[in-house]
Amino acid sequence: MSLTLVIGNKRYSSWSLRPWLVAAHFGIPLAETLVPLDQPETRAAILRHSPSGRVPCLVDGDVRVWESLAIIEYLAERFPEHPIWPRDVAARALARAVSCEMHAGFADLRRACSMDLGRAPAPGPRNGEAAADVARIVGLWRDCHDRFGRGSPFLFGAFSAADAMYAPVAARLVGYGFDLDADARAYVEAIHALPAMRRWIDEAAAEPWVLPEH
Repeated sequence: MSLTLVIGNKRYSSWSLRPWLVAAHFGIPLAETLVPLDQPETRAAILRHSPSGRVPCLVDGDVRVWESLAIIEYLAERFPEHPIWPRDVAARALARAVSCEMHAGFADLRRACSMDLGRAPAPGPRNGEAAADVARIVGLWRDCHDRFGRGSPFLFGAFSAADAMYAPVAARLVGYGFDLDADARAYVEAIHALPAMRRWIDEAAAEPWVLPEH
């Protein structure tokens, strides 16, 4: 049974990047359906696949999964041979906790620094609340890496769903020129060095769409 991931523009759609990166990194075959965002026909096109009217949405036969973290969980269950989540119980619990915090939180950073992979790296608009979000994120990275990732560039040793959840943040920190300590900078560089991440960025650069606000 073939799987299709319905996504938005790779330049802008941070939520599409997360499950796509998991699938691409672990070699899970997915067909892609890209719906350009903020076009007159966008909502109708997405609704043909996703009952929420938003991307991403995973289509697996009659199954529709329309939320990023739920898609990642579905892939982990559908392909248990891949260590999408850490195998260790304690590490897996922490990985899920920090992933859920990413999913539900850091709204100030999102508002101040939207993902734009076509943006030339430079300091951008930010506020104290966004800076506080970054400090919390870097603290989470440090805690995960100190407890479970020593000897590896990733949070829990091998690349996992938790790293995919924070990949768009890594892109924001580069794009908006945030000052990072050596450990956080090394982690951001490791995310960007992933072949799957490089592929997404290259394909984003080739897209013809530029949203007006950018």
